[in-house]
Amino acid sequence: MGLLLFLFLQACTTVQPVPSHPPGRTELPPPALPGQPKPYRVYGAWYHPLTNASGFEEQGIASWYGEEFHGRKTSNGEIYDMYAMTAAHKTLPLGTYVRVHNLSNNRSVDVRINDRGPFVRGRIIDLSYTAAKELGVLGPGTAPVKVVALGAPAEPQAPGQPAGYRPVDYYSGNFTFQVGAFAEIANAERLVQKLNQQFENAHMVTYSDGTRTFYRVRVGRSTNLDQAVQYERTLSENGYPGVFIVAE
Repeated sequence: MGLLLFLFLQACTTVQPVPSHPPGRTELPPPALPGQPKPYRVYGAWYHPLTNASGFEEQGIASWYGEEFHGRKTSNGEIYDMYAMTAAHKTLPLGTYVRVHNLSNNRSVDVRINDRGPFVRGRIIDLSYTAAKELGVLGPGTAPVKVVALGAPAEPQAPGQPAGYRPVDYYSGNFTFQVGAFAEIANAERLVQKLNQQFENAHMVTYSDGTRTFYRVRVGRSTNLDQAVQYERTLSENGYPGVFIVAE
């Protein structure tokens, strides 16, 4: 569940080097809606950003994680509290608030992104226990949802007034690509050495949840989301189908 799910590299095949500048897309994006930013594509799906948050909305499957991870460290350094209204997302900036709408029962909750995950294709957000309970996801374990980015907390305009949200830039930043995660450092080091022979910026990131330590192998670097999606596609087509974008 969430960022603690192992993603082990599949059997190696002949891999072509990833170019420094990934090739242009062969598929044309949908046209931008009037007054909206340029659409973008994540994990094979196109999304139209929202005008009032400079963010995006997406549909997919929500899951949740609870007691097993309660008290462990999250990606932003906080301690995971299963009773708080938080969630994990693969690429949204940590600290972003999103509204999650359960498409099967019409319930909605607002949560803060403080973790990375879920690293399972098709799943777009991992909810805390309490958020999942309010959204009606606990029983079935997963549910179809729509996630709408709200932004980061804004300063109150006047005492006693709600702070609201301010827009967040979801298009630029530092993106890299995770191709494997290991419990044994030697396995991660071997993969880094192999990747260094063919790809740029192969490196290992150590993560500890306070109980266990994991060694994540990442490669490549992009500075905008559109370029990152193309790079991810190139890696996937060249022998790394489990690759996913990571916003660092």
